[in-house]
This record gives sequence, C-alpha cells and structure tokens, in this order.
Amino acid sequence: MEKVDMSFEHPPYLVYADEKGNVFEDRSLYAVGRSGWEALPVPDDQWIALPEGGNLYHLPGRRAIGIDVQTGQMRLCKKGWAVAAFLPPAHTGFYLAAYETAPQAPLLPLFCYTATGWWKGKFYVPAMRIEQDIRQECGGFDHRKVKIGVHEKLKAYAHNRLVRHLAENCALTYFCPAARNYFLGRWECPVPVSPACNANCIGCISFQPEEVSIPSTQDRLNFKPTAEEIAEYTVPHLQEAPYPIVSFGQGCEGEPLLMWRTIRDAIRLIRSQTDRGCINLNTNGSKPDAVKALCEAGLNSIRVSMNSARKEIYHAYYRPRHYRFEDVVKSLITVKEAGGWTSINYFVFPGMTDQPAEFEALCKLIETTGLDMIQWRNFNIDPDWYLKEIQVEDTSQAMGMKKLLEQVRVQFPDLKFGYYNPPMERIKGNFETDFAHA
Repeated sequence: MEKVDMSFEHPPYLVYADEKGNVFEDRSLYAVGRSGWEALPVPDDQWIALPEGGNLYHLPGRRAIGIDVQTGQMRLCKKGWAVAAFLPPAHTGFYLAAYETAPQAPLLPLFCYTATGWWKGKFYVPAMRIEQDIRQECGGFDHRKVKIGVHEKLKAYAHNRLVRHLAENCALTYFCPAARNYFLGRWECPVPVSPACNANCIGCISFQPEEVSIPSTQDRLNFKPTAEEIAEYTVPHLQEAPYPIVSFGQGCEGEPLLMWRTIRDAIRLIRSQTDRGCINLNTNGSKPDAVKALCEAGLNSIRVSMNSARKEIYHAYYRPRHYRFEDVVKSLITVKEAGGWTSINYFVFPGMTDQPAEFEALCKLIETTGLDMIQWRNFNIDPDWYLKEIQVEDTSQAMGMKKLLEQVRVQFPDLKFGYYNPPMERIKGNFETDFAHA
C-alpha cells in the first residue's frame, strides 16, 4: 500500500489544463474532490502520490472547482479545463474530479475520473492501493518480450482464431494486461467467447450505439470460438504458467453465459488433460442454471460484475434483457453451494457506492450469498452522464469511500478485498501472500 503523505501544510493545489492538454497548478485554489453531485474537501490522510502507470486527462467544457486559499470559499478555476487522474489497476479512488460542466460539453470517454492535485513536485490523488498483486503493473511489461511471445504463440497455434484475436487486437492494439500476460506465459489467461450480450449497459466498453457520441474502448469479438480452440491454448497455459488462471469473460466481448454450452465443453476438455490451475468466469451472472452446469463441469470461481447491490440502481445501468437482479444473486449462491470461490466486480462510484442504502444492500448481498471477495474497481464512465441516466439527483448522504471500506471490513472480517481474480494457490492457501513476486 502506498504510504500516505501526512506532511501537507495545506491541501494540494488545484491543477488545470489548456486546450493542448498542458497541465498547470493554480496556487490560488486548493484541490477538492467530488462525491456524487457534491464538491467536498478531501481529508489530508486520503491523498497519495499518483501511482506509477496513472494518467492525467483534461476535461473539455468543464471548469475545475477548488477552495480559494484566501477566503476558504469554493469557486471555479476559469484559467482552463479541469483535470482528472486515471488510476492504474490495483488502486481504488475515494473522490472524483470536481468541476462544473458547460451545457454543450462533450461526453467523456469511458475512463475513471479521479480527483487530483499538485504538491511539492508531485501529482496527488485521493485513493488507496486495494490489492498488492503486481500482475498488471506497467513496470512489469516489456513490450519487446510481449511481441516475442506473440510471435511464438501465433506460430504454435497458427489456425487458432482466439490466439490471433488476443494477439492482434488485445495485446498489440489495446495493450490489454491480461492478454500481454498470456503472451509472457504467466498468471491469468483471458478467454473471450461471446460476440453477443443480454444486457444493454449504459457504459459498455465493447459496444456503444451510434446515437451515443462516445466510442467503445475496444472492438467486440466477432466470432464464436469452439471448445477445441479454447482448450488448445489454455491447457498448456494451465500446465506451464506460474499461478495459472484461465478466465472466460473479457472486456472485448459480450456476455459469456450466452455461450455456456461451449464453455462447459471447453472446461470438460481442459479438465480431461489437466487438473492444475483455476478456471474462472467473469460474467453478469444472468443465467444461474447455466452457472450450475459449469460448476458441474469443473468451474472453480466466478466474478459477477455489478454497479450496485440495489436492484433499482442495477437495472437502471445494466438494462438487462430476459434476466433479473435476483438471477445475479442466485448465480453467486449457486457457485458457493458448489464449493467454488465467489467475487463481485464492484464498480466504485464515490457518492453512490458509499450511500447508506447501498451499504445496507451490500451487507445483505454478502450475507445472502456468502461472498468470498469484493474487487473494488473504479467505474469507467462520465460521472454526470451516469447520474443522469440512472436518474439520481440527491447524493448528499454519502458516508465517504474510506469509511465505507472500514465499515465493510468491520462487519465482514473474513471477506477479502482486492482487484484481481485469485489463483488456486491463493484461494486454498494464504490469501495474503503476494504470489506475483514469487
């Protein structure tokens, strides 16, 4: 975990950007954060230096909000556009960037927008490291070695469409960390399987309708792989990689449960050749009967994505087709009853995730499902757009993300916090082991 800098004489200074994206500090204003619709001071003990791999974005059509160093009152910075930070994997943000949006401002792309400030030569963000695993750290990727791995795998699996998709699209075009790790022969191996989806999420990263003025961040898989194609490259990975995982369900596809029969057959093929490693499913959890069939075939773990533990907020974002929130809960229960590992990929949106009603609903979900882990992942979406689309106007009761995390920890001391799917070695042994350093 990053060491919190407690040496502030005052809050970090606000930063802003010009039209070209050059970033400046404004010494007349202190940086603040945003929780839902509210602009708030950030407690000094919640600022950390922007971690390696983080990025800054300037936000067109948005004026940053700060605290006047002379009057102590909040006001706009009119010198340029607001600036936000994108946190690297394994970090969870406590506050969004605070700004006022002009009427004609463009929608923001599908990234997270964490508050940021400047102090003594460094950018700071209100966040914490939630996961010690290093598997997606920028410093751990040598692109030259990734390209060598791509060349070797394409040669070994010349006719495998999935390997080619992971190489040409995921690893070399989008720099997907999971795909790059596969080609480096380590850890979690991605297995996209479905070109279709049964949800119509507002912030879908692989499909956006033409009437929405933001692009998806990556193209969706455009074919249906066979069980044989899947087993061909995943079995060697499970047999040879350190702390191996194969994960169905990736950002470059739709909902994998729509291809559950293929996944079932692939799991059977895989397990007929090796019992090593973890077979995981990243999913919306929409088909509990299919999940049961996968568990019977040998599925070890599931990670269900959700923006909220409240049915009405979940439905407003996911806009599910032919399934309900109750099905999502049942899928988690199904895996737990089968002896598997259960996680939720919980989209963190300060001001919504930390609402008292959300905390109560989350506690109920944990108790009902016997949940093993929460992956506290930052929500990649334009904050204004999200709140308007789910029709939430009042966020004034938020308790704060740090307090929420503390309360969940107290309420459920055995529940694991993290950011990634754990391998079998971690599930069965010492969960706190920093296996990626081994």
